[in-house]
Amino acid sequence: MKFLEKYEFNKEDIADFLNNSPKKLIDEIKKSKKLVCENIEYLKELGVTNYQKIFLEYYDMFLMDHSNFVGVFSKYEPEDLIEKLNKNIRIIEYL
Repeated sequence: MKFLEKYEFNKEDIADFLNNSPKKLIDEIKKSKKLVCENIEYLKELGVTNYQKIFLEYYDMFLMDHSNFVGVFSKYEPEDLIEKLNKNIRIIEYL
């Protein structure tokens, strides 16, 4: 999962993630690396500064088809959404 370092994930967070996540899901993330990167990149470009925390907490969401992933976030006013996500990532559960 070294590809996550490209997105400023630190090695400790990656190690914790690998040690605390189901192997099947880790394998799926590795297999779908391009999709996961595309979805991370979308949040980064949107201006979400804590996208690493969002990924580590809601990693399965990043396996979602990119157009569906974008659709989840595009329903909301970008500035408002970014502000709320940067304050509390738990709002992801309500999107």
